[in-house]
Amino acid sequence: MVKQPALYLVGTPIGNLSDISPRVARTLESVDLIAAEDTRNTLKLLNHLGIKKPMISYFEHNKRQRGEEILARIRAGDTVALVTDAGMPAVSDPGEDLVRLVVQNGYEVTAVAGPCALICGLILSGLPTGRFCFEGFLSVNKKSRAEHLDALKNETRTMIFYESPQKLCRTLADLCGAFGGDRPAALIREISKLHEETCRGTLAELAARQEETPPRGEYVVVVGGRQTPVTEETFWQTMTLRQHVDHYRALGMPKNDAIKAAAKDRGAKKSDVYAEYVKAENV
Repeated sequence: MVKQPALYLVGTPIGNLSDISPRVARTLESVDLIAAEDTRNTLKLLNHLGIKKPMISYFEHNKRQRGEEILARIRAGDTVALVTDAGMPAVSDPGEDLVRLVVQNGYEVTAVAGPCALICGLILSGLPTGRFCFEGFLSVNKKSRAEHLDALKNETRTMIFYESPQKLCRTLADLCGAFGGDRPAALIREISKLHEETCRGTLAELAARQEETPPRGEYVVVVGGRQTPVTEETFWQTMTLRQHVDHYRALGMPKNDAIKAAAKDRGAKKSDVYAEYVKAENV
């Protein structure tokens, strides 16, 4: 016997209410409880559909407590719909934690498909869509942000980021620094809304344009992947020194030989690499 879903991940419009499917409306009407990122925003959607339904807030800062409350409702036999303010829940969203919690406790989860900003941005960008990676929002922490971008320097797939208008100029400047100003990219804002706009060009061109015209609306930033292949001789350039040495050790090299190989790759003295590696080991 097929189990009936206990949790429904419901995609909601990212701007245009006409994107609501009949299935979305039926699901929101049929469940016992709606867990919403912001109940005030979801109430507007429910009013548009003529639906009255109990709601509970579920967002980043209350996800642990509310996750247990939602699980308790499911154990009692209730069905729950999870929605965000816009788009698909559990994508760059704490909904992924709720999905994991529900699944780990043996309950079924299903998705009610709806609009997704990252996919819309990708297909509007004009960049390759065969292989891509979603990177979400970059951290505001300077170190974490730098490490994230450094890890993507040799990424060959099309990359997709989300960004707010307040941080867009800084992000474009950081992307230029990480990937080079000549990297092809696209900015897509206000998807499905009245002022939807797609700008295509190089990162440098897009950065200059946003400096001249203050950004407005929510953005999907799509960046082309690296076209120059990473050769065997340069594979280590995205690694820390410790990762570089550990790479060789994982291949079966003794510690000293691995350090010697890493030093040769980097054009550094073996003694310097040894000292830095030992220091990293003890951190």
